[in-house]
Amino acid sequence: MFGIGPLELVVIAIVAVLVFGPDRLPEFARTAGNLLRQVRRMVSNAQNDLRSELGPEFADLDLQDLNPRNFVRKHLLEGADDFDDKPVSTDFSEAPQRLPAGAKPPFDPEST
Repeated sequence: MFGIGPLELVVIAIVAVLVFGPDRLPEFARTAGNLLRQVRRMVSNAQNDLRSELGPEFADLDLQDLNPRNFVRKHLLEGADDFDDKPVSTDFSEAPQRLPAGAKPPFDPEST
């Protein structure tokens, strides 16, 4: 949860009790919970509005896909894992053995 471990949560709880006091802490927690619920509802409504405005072509729109890292991973590197699974062929029997008469080799090491 947000990269916070159990020890950090305990420290945050102790600081909250010291700052707000044990009398006001339940009221503060209730207010914070209501605020978080409202923010989640607003984000959900914004996502639904965006999907409805974009039309049925984007009904499966995930806002995480708009993150540049995820976009590159999804669209540009989509088939990159397929290359590792294919074995490299070492059969050169179909390769031309000789160049046609008058043809220059693509790379001549003696010319350098």
